[in-house]
Parts: sequence; structure tokens; C-alpha cells
Amino acid sequence: MSERRFRVPRPRTAAGRVAGLVGAAVGVAAAGLAAGVVSERVLIRRLKGDPTDPYADEIFGQQRYDESFRLELPDGTDIHVEVVEPTRSVPGNPTVVLVHGFCLDMGTFHFQRKMLAERGEHRIVAYDQPGHGRSGRLETGEYDLAALGRTLRRVIDRTAPEGPLVLVGHSMGGMTIMAFAELYPELFGDRVVGTVLMATSGGLLAETKLVAPALLGRVGAPVLYMVSNATRYGGTAIDAARRSTSNVAWLLTRKYGFGTPRPSPALVSYVEQMNSRTSADTVTRYLRTLATHSRYPALAALAGTPVLVVVGDRDMITPVTHSEEIVRRLPHAEYLKIRDSGHVVMLEHADEVNGALERFLEGL
Repeated sequence: MSERRFRVPRPRTAAGRVAGLVGAAVGVAAAGLAAGVVSERVLIRRLKGDPTDPYADEIFGQQRYDESFRLELPDGTDIHVEVVEPTRSVPGNPTVVLVHGFCLDMGTFHFQRKMLAERGEHRIVAYDQPGHGRSGRLETGEYDLAALGRTLRRVIDRTAPEGPLVLVGHSMGGMTIMAFAELYPELFGDRVVGTVLMATSGGLLAETKLVAPALLGRVGAPVLYMVSNATRYGGTAIDAARRSTSNVAWLLTRKYGFGTPRPSPALVSYVEQMNSRTSADTVTRYLRTLATHSRYPALAALAGTPVLVVVGDRDMITPVTHSEEIVRRLPHAEYLKIRDSGHVVMLEHADEVNGALERFLEGL
């Protein structure tokens, strides 16, 4: 039998070369993972069809709000902001500002926002970070954590120019709060009366899996580093390649985002959907600032106010050692390590996180 040979035409343009490179890399990564699964699609259907899923009927991504608006930044980026007013206001209660993490959006705090709104004792401010959720993207350049700290300041100035504040940050949201503290240390103790840091890090990110497939799921860190300066040529093609591996992304999200052996399929899908809505262009523009993040000295601004540090004991994105280092530098902080939880601890173990958040707010 004669051997048949096939020639694959080389891309002729820069965009074609980038798209071809990324498509091939994504294909190899997808094949590698799928090879370890007897039947990827059958497995996905079985996992997603779990009849015991406690969140099968939960409506994610929809929360009540009293005000919704777009805040324009000096560079022209518009930020989506939502405000929930207290239904039974308590004098002196702080406004709670929720700051989400990388490749996610304000929906990260679905259960915390729901709990706080039902209690009705605190004003809630939530927003999508630049390039995430319903907020706009940078037109040029890279994202910078200092700029995210200034964005947080603008959100506060617009929504809560007076009165006490509690800042709650998850992952990159916690880093944003650290950048904010570095820029505006005078606000801590005066305006900011409490800080909650969930699954985050003050530095040493080179030792973490921050850019692991859990949050970059559909592309993968090696590919993103390879094309960090090239997405302007083929961002649309890259996103198309990401969509073609949705089942693989779901499995990666389950593996790297969660710590429970059998996490809720609905929660996994919810996190993966937030991830998938973050464009490859946005992801690559964040890489440098996340990889060089080092703000342990900024934690000094938090030394005079209550701090709650929360982490999952199976966090593969920002491991427990990073939270332990924050607590070492802030020995007065309350430290909660949640068993069998991964990076999205506030979704995976919402009851425990909500209980800790309630106690923290009541103790202020």
C-alpha cells in the first residue's frame, strides 16, 4: 500500500502565522488532556448531569441592584458598577466593596452578595475590573496593578465618597487592594475599617500557578506567554480556538479551580463561563503585572485595622503558603483555612466563607 502524504499550507500573513501557532498549541494541549480520559464528552455529560448537584437550580449571574452605571476612566475605559442599598440601614455600618479576580467578574461573589443583600444591613458596591465582565477593555498597552488600585479609588469616590469601608478582594482583587493600600495608605483606619483577602498573594508569584489552566483554561500559560506580544494580530482567531476546546476547559476548571473531590457541576460551569468571557487579548495584557506583583510592604497600611485572610487548603493557583506569608506580616489578622477547597473558595464553600464574613463585619 502506498503511503499518502498531506501538505498543510503555511499561513502567509502575520495574523495567519499567529492563529496557526495558537490553534496548533491549543489542539496539542486539548489532545493531551483528552487522551487521559476514556471519553471526554461522555465524562462531561455524566459530571454535568449529577442529580445530586445542590446548585443545579441556582440562577447565577443575576443579582438585585438599586443602581447600575458605567464609570469612565481617564484612559477612556468604562467600568461596570452595581450598588445595592441596605433595606434596614444600621448607622455606622460600612459599605462593602467587592473586588474580583483574574479572568472572573463580580459574579465571583454571588453567594456573599446574596447573603449581604438578604441581611440588608450593609451597602454593597461591586464592579467588573477593566477587561472583565461588562467593563470595557484597554485600547492600547498593558494592564497594571497600580492602575487597578486607582480604578478602585475612582469606584469608591463615585459610590461611597464618605463613611467607613470594608474591602473584600479575591485573588487579583486582593492584589488590587494591596496596590490601593500602597497608593493610599492614609485611607486605612480612617475610611477603610476592615479588609478581607481571599485566596490571594502579596508576591512570589513566580512560584505559583497563577496562570495555570484553571483561569486561562482555553489557551494555557505557555501559549499565552508565546503570543503575549502577538494577540493584536490574531486575537479573534485565538478566542475561536479557545471556544473549540470548551469541554477541556471545563475539566481544567474543575481540576485547578476546585478542591472538593466532587464539586458542583453547576459551579464549575459558572466559573468556566466567567473565564471564557475574558478575551485572550485581555489575559495576555495582564500577564506582566501579575508575574511581577510584589507588594508585601503595602500590607503595613493594613496593620492598624482588622483583617480576615481566607484560603482553601487545596488552592493550586495561590497556594496556602501565600496566605500564611500575609498572616506572618499581619499577625493580628484572623486566618481561616478551609478544608477541601480550591481557588474559588467563596463559591465552593460559600456557607463557611459567608459565616466568617458575617462574624468579621459584626466585630467591626
